[in-house]
Amino acid sequence: MASGTCLIIAPAPWGLGELPAGCDNGTFLFRTPNIDSLAKDGVRLTQHIAAAAVCTPSRAAFLTGRYPIRSGMASSTQQQALFWNGGSGGLPPNETTFARILYQQGYSTALVGKWHMGVNCNTRHDHCHHPLNHGFDYFYGMPFTLLNECQGSDDPELAKSLQDTYWFYTQMITLAVFTLVIGKLANLFPVKWKIIICLAICGLLHFISWFSSYGFTKHWNCILMRNHDITEQPMNLQKTTSNMLKEAITFIERTPQVLVMHIHVQVLASESWSPCRLLDVIDKEDLKNTTFIYFASDHGGFLEAHRGNSQLGGWNGIYKGGKGMGGWEGGIRVPGIVRWPGVLPAGTVIDEPTSLMDIYPTVVQLAGGKVPQDRVMDGHTLLPLLQGTEQHSRHEFLFHYCGVFLHAVRWHQKDSDHYATPVFQPEASGACFRRGICPCFGDGVTHHDPPLLFNLSQDPSEANPLSADTAPVFDAVVRRIRRAVEEHRKTLTPVPQQLSPHNNIWKPWLQPCCGTFPFCGCHEENNKV
Repeated sequence: MASGTCLIIAPAPWGLGELPAGCDNGTFLFRTPNIDSLAKDGVRLTQHIAAAAVCTPSRAAFLTGRYPIRSGMASSTQQQALFWNGGSGGLPPNETTFARILYQQGYSTALVGKWHMGVNCNTRHDHCHHPLNHGFDYFYGMPFTLLNECQGSDDPELAKSLQDTYWFYTQMITLAVFTLVIGKLANLFPVKWKIIICLAICGLLHFISWFSSYGFTKHWNCILMRNHDITEQPMNLQKTTSNMLKEAITFIERTPQVLVMHIHVQVLASESWSPCRLLDVIDKEDLKNTTFIYFASDHGGFLEAHRGNSQLGGWNGIYKGGKGMGGWEGGIRVPGIVRWPGVLPAGTVIDEPTSLMDIYPTVVQLAGGKVPQDRVMDGHTLLPLLQGTEQHSRHEFLFHYCGVFLHAVRWHQKDSDHYATPVFQPEASGACFRRGICPCFGDGVTHHDPPLLFNLSQDPSEANPLSADTAPVFDAVVRRIRRAVEEHRKTLTPVPQQLSPHNNIWKPWLQPCCGTFPFCGCHEENNKV
């Protein structure tokens, strides 16, 4: 691939379930002939697994080749992803992405679309989490994600999940500060004023975040950037799709090297967007036979998505669960298509467990680089499987996390152990409609001991759990998987939690701003593109 191109298209599903409908024998909201054609000409991965069931941690695992818990990108709170551009959490600068290695190998690297892995750490312009600080030498797109608020919806998506939490913490901290001040003045107990002031500042930040969630989300989160510069704040969604497509095409025509497109399905589903447009450009530039194309999704369809009284939630076919459910197949089994004419056999179907984390060592190997040796890597190169020189996946086990909580384990024997499963609301709905998204812990989760055991080769819908009575090997399988969990946990080391409440709260001094804060706003794309 030294003189070729690597095109990675990774859409985030929102209300559409698995995208390659025809090639996965599903019936979905719209036909996907171009994606079906891509699958026909390439290799289809039928057991392709995301490392997390929500955007932020899944993308971190994809770019680093490591479970998100290793980089601190897995959450121990109810907020499973980053919630503000103005937060301090994000992909740590000491993580080595495959983009950085490819850049060091002499490749031009670009990211077009959605980032959602943080922007700043300490100041508004340090850009410590920005794509340009992680090996990409060009970025155009959304540093955050595409929310209902960005579309002017009357049904806010972010505010719904945050307002109650922010208001609760505001009240608790205010009560604590008031109690400490009274105790200090009355000499009831010794406490330093410095501690009281720090606690008061924390309470103020929670109050500001609560206040900002009412109507300000669009202004703070729905922005477009080109490299470090904000081009639209808030962004104009009517032009976002066409602008991103133009940027991607321009990059391919100008510098046919490595392009990663992380897009959101509301963008993908636009009439002006089509993967075919990018494939046409590759054909036109005579790059087809030297281009490695990878198409996937970072998690399953969002079942609970709705607008007003209209249910827009996705459908994940025969697979149980969806976005936010770290153990069920519907949350983590995603489409996987790889095409490289003349190198990879067309029309091949691989029914072996593979992971989004596998793309890291795969493209690094293609570029002649080496994966980092100073850290645990969880991905394995896909080339032997893709080229047919190996018949079995190198993954003996895959560990399915919901935040920092291990919910299930997949054994290569095609068995799956579930230690925890979400409590559906309503009970038989298959989703958490009353909560908005299923939690990872607490009263919204049922723990299983012994774990639920499914034979995925015979029961991919996970409808009939096995037992010691129905499966003679039940106890042996459970014991083997438990040993694997113990061995896996020995490889984990403590790291700073990037999605902690402190990092995931809005901080005014970190908010990206076009203009003078707080009077931020610009629409440069009207003239530039």
